Amino acid sequence: MTDAIAPSLELVREWINDFFGCSVSGEFKVEAAIATRAAQWGADQELEACCVWVNSVDDDDCFGANLRAARRPKPPSLKEQAFEELDKVDMLWDTTEFSQETLNSLDIIRRALEQLPDPS
Repeated sequence: MTDAIAPSLELVREWINDFFGCSVSGEFKVEAAIATRAAQWGADQELEACCVWVNSVDDDDCFGANLRAARRPKPPSLKEQAFEELDKVDMLWDTTEFSQETLNSLDIIRRALEQLPDPS
């Protein structure tokens, strides 16, 4: 999932003030967590309704699936993250300051990662 769909703490505070009819102060961590979960739930319900509608208009489930994938992408797997980090280290360490032994170690790590199965 992408960054959580979350109302700002200021908005949560505004909602609490509106609910109680007076100005209240505090951190409202529990309330903010509940508001975030509620906002995410509402956004997910709306996304699913849009996917159903898109599929009903065209009779092709791929449009809804593509919309869902675009709006709620899966985070990269640990293997994909490891490759990204390895590429960063590889670029930084590919200098004359580091020995060939270090570069060989990076190559071994890369080959080991390549042999791991991709997540399903």
